[in-house]
Amino acid sequence: MSARVRDRLGGQAAIVGIGATEFSKDSGRSELRLAAEAVRAALDDAGLTAADVDGMVTFTMDTSPEITVAQACGIGELSFFSRVHYGGGAACATVQQAALAIAAGVAEVVVCYRAFNERSGRRFGSGVQHREPSAEGAALGWSLPFGLLTPASWVALAAQRYLHTYGLTPEAFGHVAVTDRRYAATNPVAWFHGRPITLADHAASRWIVEPLRLLDCCQETDGGQAIVVTSLARARDLPRPPAVITAAAQGAGRAQEQMTSFYRDDLTGLPEMNVVARQLWRTSGLTPQDVDAAILYDHFTPFVLMQLEEFGFCGKGEAADFVREDRLPLNTHGGQLGEAYLHGMNGIAEAVRQLRGTAVNQVPEAGRVLVTAGTGVPTSGLVLTADE
Repeated sequence: MSARVRDRLGGQAAIVGIGATEFSKDSGRSELRLAAEAVRAALDDAGLTAADVDGMVTFTMDTSPEITVAQACGIGELSFFSRVHYGGGAACATVQQAALAIAAGVAEVVVCYRAFNERSGRRFGSGVQHREPSAEGAALGWSLPFGLLTPASWVALAAQRYLHTYGLTPEAFGHVAVTDRRYAATNPVAWFHGRPITLADHAASRWIVEPLRLLDCCQETDGGQAIVVTSLARARDLPRPPAVITAAAQGAGRAQEQMTSFYRDDLTGLPEMNVVARQLWRTSGLTPQDVDAAILYDHFTPFVLMQLEEFGFCGKGEAADFVREDRLPLNTHGGQLGEAYLHGMNGIAEAVRQLRGTAVNQVPEAGRVLVTAGTGVPTSGLVLTADE
């Protein structure tokens, strides 16, 4: 199976355009308009036009269909369109889908997008309010009656076990929040631009669900983000330096559920991300020591620590010290805690900026960047590299 061998996708496609709306708490615009604005901006950035696009990929959770966004942007015929499940876990998989289509020759230019009014409209943080009969709904039936109603409560259970197992306190999570907000403070488009925090600020923020405090939880954001993918050969003829898709992977672990995988043998890790990690390292031929920056999905701080451990950047229970010691540039845009919560798509854009050398918090000579998608759910990841 693919999770045990090196795949052949790496190096065949590249990201050539990124575009976003402003990140706000009340966009005053429809989600379709946000999507169209982001797509147009990404095409402009790539030096391409709507007429060049023949493929589109988004999330199953997106309210703006591919054909409707195509019509709103003046895009004509589509030979490829696809959606990826599992909320934020879909982010990097949209790029993988685009790269697969391009490698197979079924599309030449594919736009990946995500747009929502997640603050002024449906707020994911409010939890489950209605669930149609489904296998996923049945799984939630083992948690909801006992008060586990929101994403924060689902993550808190695993976070508490992590602290207990490794003899840590909630301060361990604070290092992630402080790091993200430090980068956001110098990022002009970040919601928390100019507003860094300290560990004391983290400890003083109110409890959401113990051991998670307010500053352990990502924002709720209105906005849109789009990514343009094409073949590496074509990318080299476009204005921007290509971000080569050196490896892309999806992963689901044993006994996987959506955020409520509480019946696994161990709650202190993220098996789904370990599946992704193994495949990314196999296909790219890289190791953690080769990575210049990591953009790790940070809807909640504990899962950033677990991701670092699953990818082998440090040992189990050691990630808090790893972050505190600033051993690796992490979420240099400010992450979803500091810049915006765009279901991880803005993290992919930051990785592209790092490889172009245009990031606000630029890592010197960044040539290899790891990006991950949502955790606690079936997920995905990318290794993006500069073109040689």
